[in-house]
Amino acid sequence: MTRGHSTEPSGLAQAALLDDPEFPRGLVQTALQALLEAELTAHLGAARYERTEERRGYRNGTKPRTLTTRAGRIELRVPQDRDGTFSPELLGRYQRNEQALVLALMEMYLQGVSTRKVAAITEQLCGTSFSKRQVSALTSRLDAELAAWRERPLPAAYPSTPAWGWLPATNMGGWTGGW
Repeated sequence: MTRGHSTEPSGLAQAALLDDPEFPRGLVQTALQALLEAELTAHLGAARYERTEERRGYRNGTKPRTLTTRAGRIELRVPQDRDGTFSPELLGRYQRNEQALVLALMEMYLQGVSTRKVAAITEQLCGTSFSKRQVSALTSRLDAELAAWRERPLPAAYPSTPAWGWLPATNMGGWTGGW
């Protein structure tokens, strides 16, 4: 008995994932590239080769950019405009890593994972590792933000001493059984 092939979109995606492990990375790359092109089109006010009165500039090629994501390393062609005023909102200036990946690195650090282990974990997750120096740079930025939060002034609604004052610690002799 032969097994039937699914023609549903979810079945096709599942088959593609099983057949080609590079499929998710290609899918993410295609989506990000389309978003970058759409962002430049909105910035210029005209699509490629479109002649309109609302045009605010002209395209001027692309520049290569590598982005590290959970799906792996993605090579993007970031479009440019002739005046050099276009900066994609999708990618921050000098951003080379997906924000969710950076937040995961910071969370691992907060949970007490060493920088060496964080580098090894990221290599397992996305195929590329962050150096100990990169992890330390990210966590030092996080440490500065946490220190500022800890040292912030509290409003008067939070008094430094409780309303009942300080109670002396008194042992009332609860449990008397030994080990």
